Amino acid sequence: MNQTDILDFLKQENYDIAIVDPFNPCHLLIVEKLGIPYIAFFPGPFSYPLGFWLPSPPSYVPMYVSGFTDRMNFLERVINTFLYLGSNMVEIKNEEIFRRVIEEHFPPDSRPSLSDLYHKAELWIYNMDFSIEFPRPLLPHIQYISGLRAKPAKPVSQDLEDFIAESGDSGFILVTLGSMVSTIPRTDLIKEMNSAFASVPQKIIWRYKASQWPEDLKLAPNVRLLDWVPQNDLLGHLKIRLLVTHGGLNSLTEAVYHGVPVLAIPLFADQPNNVVRIKAKHMGEYIPFYTIKSDKFSDMIHKIVEDKSYKTAAMKQSVIMCSRPFPPDQQLLGWVEHIIRSGGGGHLRPYSYQQPWYQQLLLDVILFIFSCVALIIYIIVKVIRFLIHLLCSRKKQKQN
Repeated sequence: MNQTDILDFLKQENYDIAIVDPFNPCHLLIVEKLGIPYIAFFPGPFSYPLGFWLPSPPSYVPMYVSGFTDRMNFLERVINTFLYLGSNMVEIKNEEIFRRVIEEHFPPDSRPSLSDLYHKAELWIYNMDFSIEFPRPLLPHIQYISGLRAKPAKPVSQDLEDFIAESGDSGFILVTLGSMVSTIPRTDLIKEMNSAFASVPQKIIWRYKASQWPEDLKLAPNVRLLDWVPQNDLLGHLKIRLLVTHGGLNSLTEAVYHGVPVLAIPLFADQPNNVVRIKAKHMGEYIPFYTIKSDKFSDMIHKIVEDKSYKTAAMKQSVIMCSRPFPPDQQLLGWVEHIIRSGGGGHLRPYSYQQPWYQQLLLDVILFIFSCVALIIYIIVKVIRFLIHLLCSRKKQKQN
């Protein structure tokens, strides 16, 4: 915000629109400073600021950190409701942090709030698909576009093909814990996983830096370590039996696209939230990394590979994803072009974004109804008391 030379350069480019990641509100402040209309593209799972005013009934929409599915029992609904209310406090704290930044870099007559910036986005695009996510209400300017990286598989290298061929009918298992954690620093966990892989009939292709493999640990004979793997192509291979993954959204999306069952080891961030959805769709299981023991781990591998219901469920989700009316790249391009040609997404945003909070919550309507009911009750009580007093007066007159 202080680098005026860069900001001036960007202003001179006269961009039609910006596509920004709203996970960090700093991006929204920059495009607001530049005066460029923008589309918010959220690369992770479905998460949103509460100032966004998206309909989110806690009765069946699990909060991001809850670990619940959309089918919550009574206690889970209670917890989910408190998490929803608690998230408002977090949002207020975020507003306070960025309020100071806004006061520093924006003139007094044009200082937006974070809620203003969320509402100004012409379109919100989420890297999510209903083959993974639970159904929930969405507004017209919120679009799910997922699977940009998933595509039909290409042949793998001859070296990998020869290794896979050695597995026979047992097939192979792909193990990859994402680009951020290609090597696990915990030797105890590596030993347990390596021991479990040695006890299964499948070949194992494991993305792991061989140079960082523990020197005192003998690699299982059916395991091949690679610094990098063609993940999409391996998931589309006919002999793939299982994906062992950290639960990153892109990996899960590619697994769904190719109909591959999943055994997830969530490590941090959105991964625990993601794998809950995979388990709920019955296309896989997950196990916390701190509970992994070789026998338990190998038992879960056998269970998922041998129980064909997991493969059936994975193929069902694959059909849901692959039978969308338009490919995700065309869908993304079409929406961006629509926003540019139509002069913005104002026709998609609900009028509720222009209402004050008390109208949003219908507090004025509730107060009016309460006042009317109170007035009616007051009148009824007055009439009854008047009638009682009148009857009592007549009774006394007759007695006299």
